[in-house]
Amino acid sequence: VRLAESGGGLVHAGGSVRLSCAASGRTFATNVRGWFRQAPGKERELVAAITWRSGSTDYADSVKGRFTISRDNAKNTVYLQMNNLKPEDTAVYYCATSPTGGATLNSWIYWGQGTQVTVSS
Repeated sequence: VRLAESGGGLVHAGGSVRLSCAASGRTFATNVRGWFRQAPGKERELVAAITWRSGSTDYADSVKGRFTISRDNAKNTVYLQMNNLKPEDTAVYYCATSPTGGATLNSWIYWGQGTQVTVSS
């Protein structure tokens, strides 16, 4: 499974960014797709996840109401729409796949290369 992220960049506080993660190759361990982020000096954290078949979603408390994860089955792509961005959202964002999901990093098998999102105040 190969994951290719795109859509990061520099945005002012209160602005919006949409990230994309296109998957290709085998479908093994791709039942759940997620977005993580890692800020400098901090641990990588799960931001949002979506179960591919059902479309059910889950979010970290810090992004609820501001971020939306969605999928396009035909394009095998997951999106993360980020609205009302805050400086504390600044991080490298990674997409990943897992057979089961969950916040434990070891549960996630395939990872993208990451895309930088910087929110200026």
